[in-house]
Amino acid sequence: MTAAAVNDAWMETCLIAISKISGSDIAFASVTETIDFDLGEKDIEGIPLVNGGRVTKWNPEGDSSVTFEAYPLQAGTDSGTTGLGFYDLLHSVDSAVPIRIVNDRNRDKYRVLVLWTNDSTATTAQSATAENYSALRIGLADGHFTSVKPNFTDGTLKFTVTYKCAAFDKSGNGNVMIESCAGSGATDKLPAIASYTAANKFG
Repeated sequence: MTAAAVNDAWMETCLIAISKISGSDIAFASVTETIDFDLGEKDIEGIPLVNGGRVTKWNPEGDSSVTFEAYPLQAGTDSGTTGLGFYDLLHSVDSAVPIRIVNDRNRDKYRVLVLWTNDSTATTAQSATAENYSALRIGLADGHFTSVKPNFTDGTLKFTVTYKCAAFDKSGNGNVMIESCAGSGATDKLPAIASYTAANKFG
């Protein structure tokens, strides 16, 4: 079989999953308008020598961040696998209704997955894709939500939400992953991503 047709670019739709460490993946595509990635730079710096030459200095890879613009109707998600709000990602989760989230010193680790694919059977960002279909997935783990900012300036309540992670964990393992497939054969497909735990980021 040949690979299924794909457009010239990934456009309009994607799947989003956000999960707290040792928690469930929660889908947020239904409330999100835009997603902006700022992946960390592996910058260099030229150090001038007295002979006019340069030594290339490697700078450590920078932090990565994701910014969502979204239109949730709730403060947070009390239950289920569909995201209803974002403020509980910044502070402690309230699983009772009515939802009330008071700012606190809690800082949970989270993973963010975003998937683009032409495989209609993949219904979550952590899903596997089928043979002969194309996909691209970005994942960030061991990070924290650092801001949740509501805005009602134009008469529509919009939230700007920022997630940030370091380039590596304390053991030097990477926290940022990008994978893709073009559906060119039986093995050219994305695997399912297992639940996020201390021992598993993207496996």
